[in-house]
Parts: sequence; structure tokens; C-alpha cells
Amino acid sequence: MHPEAERLIAAHRLARHPEGGWYRETYRSAERVTTSRGSMRSATTSIYFLLTPETFSAFHHLSSDETWHFYRGDPVNIEVIDASGAHETRVVGAGDALQTTIGGGAYFAAHVDAAGGYAFVGCDVAPGFEFADFQLTTRSMLTAAYPHLGPLIARYTR
Repeated sequence: MHPEAERLIAAHRLARHPEGGWYRETYRSAERVTTSRGSMRSATTSIYFLLTPETFSAFHHLSSDETWHFYRGDPVNIEVIDASGAHETRVVGAGDALQTTIGGGAYFAAHVDAAGGYAFVGCDVAPGFEFADFQLTTRSMLTAAYPHLGPLIARYTR
């Protein structure tokens, strides 16, 4: 693992995330909102998130929008599949592309392709993140829904 990635994990007390990578929640607003689904959530939450080429963020989806902010390291490719099955790759950390927002309900995965590299990012979720809204997808479920994306799905699911 890149020495700076190891340092950031220790310095920011990051823990392994179920989708891959390391994270730590850094903010949870006291303000509560009612979501369009009728559940109560913090208005917003924020995390630090670190990825390496070996620890990709597997395909998952959230009910809320998530904004990614690039801090340092190598570019992050975010694979987004919308409800219609359209796929796009968004990159943060390359050139002037320093943030992107994935709309709630989309499936997405993230990866660092630089050998021996890492990426340190921040993610804000609004309405705030709750594990109850987090769905880590399975390869079979996502491939059945979007068979035309089989190789991509196979690469970024566990």
C-alpha cells in the first residue's frame, strides 16, 4: 500500500467500509428532515473515504444524493448506472474535475487505477446517510437487471 495511504488511514482513524476502502464519518447534522420516502434523516452527513487499486468501492446504491470531493492522490473513476441502464464513467481528481454528485437511486462503484496509488476523497450525502438506505448489490442481481454491462458489473462486485 502507498505510504501516504497508510499514513492517512492512521491519521484520520479510518475503518474498513463494507463496500470497500476505508472511511470515517466526520459530520452528521443535528437538523433532521423528512425524506420523500417518509423517513427521518439528518439533513446531511460527511465522511472521509480512501481507496486503493485493491480496495475498490463495489457497486451499491443509496436513496439520497452523494457528492464526492477529491482531496489528494490519484484520480478516482466512478462507474454510474442509472435506472434505465445507461452507464457513464465520471472521474474526480483529473485536471479541474474535483467533485461530482451521484443522484439517489443510481448504482455506482469507484476505483483507482494507478498501480500502487490511492485516492483520498470526501463524500457528502443529503439527506444524510443511514446504513438502512445503503444497498450493496450482488453480481447476479445487478447483471440480471443490466446484462449488457456484465463485464463491468463482474469487475466491481464481490
